[in-house]
Amino acid sequence: MSTTITPVGGAEFAERAAEELEEASAQEIIAWASQTFGDRLCVTSSMADALMVDLVSRQVPGIDVIFLDTGYHFPETIGTRDAVASVYDINLINVEPVRTVVEQDLALGPRLHGRDPGICCHLRKVEPLQRALAPYSAWLTGLRREDSATRRATPVVQWDGRRRMTKVNPIARWTQEEVDSYMAENGVIVNPLQYDGYPSIGCEPCTRRVAPGQDPRSGRWAGTGKTECGIHI
Repeated sequence: MSTTITPVGGAEFAERAAEELEEASAQEIIAWASQTFGDRLCVTSSMADALMVDLVSRQVPGIDVIFLDTGYHFPETIGTRDAVASVYDINLINVEPVRTVVEQDLALGPRLHGRDPGICCHLRKVEPLQRALAPYSAWLTGLRREDSATRRATPVVQWDGRRRMTKVNPIARWTQEEVDSYMAENGVIVNPLQYDGYPSIGCEPCTRRVAPGQDPRSGRWAGTGKTECGIHI
């Protein structure tokens, strides 16, 4: 890990950094984040693939990688997590909700994800991430502007006012072609579900296959009107 650097942040700082780094490469943005935040920097991964892990670990060996283990993941996602932890030079941090799925079912009734996916996501993703990010000053994400309409204005650096920390999105400008090219050229680990009709992978009960040509995220919370888990909105 990098030497600790006095943390900086705030909305104005993030806006200025976003302007200065808008045309920078993903590698340059990651290097800037490492130099700026030192060991108070982490990266989050859903384990749909190891693109961000590959990019970041090349420049910041041993970086903390946060994975939210909701208790509802596909077996393939857990397998991808374990493979990533074995192959890359990272410190995987497996974060679990306060309640197990069984405990949540007993307290709030079974299949909360079907009755109120917003509350389920909050309890099993948003709140655990809030706790996990507490020791850090900044976090790196794999958000891209092409992902969805809600992400089209994603800056490469932004201020996360809810968590009072800087959020860095090194591949915000990347196209799907650039993503595919990087992963192919570098042998990046990919969740096998990506080859089985799941271009966007979340919890098993709330994710379905997507037909060719459909919005990649249309398989998430299909039929509910929900488009985000709440982590990035």
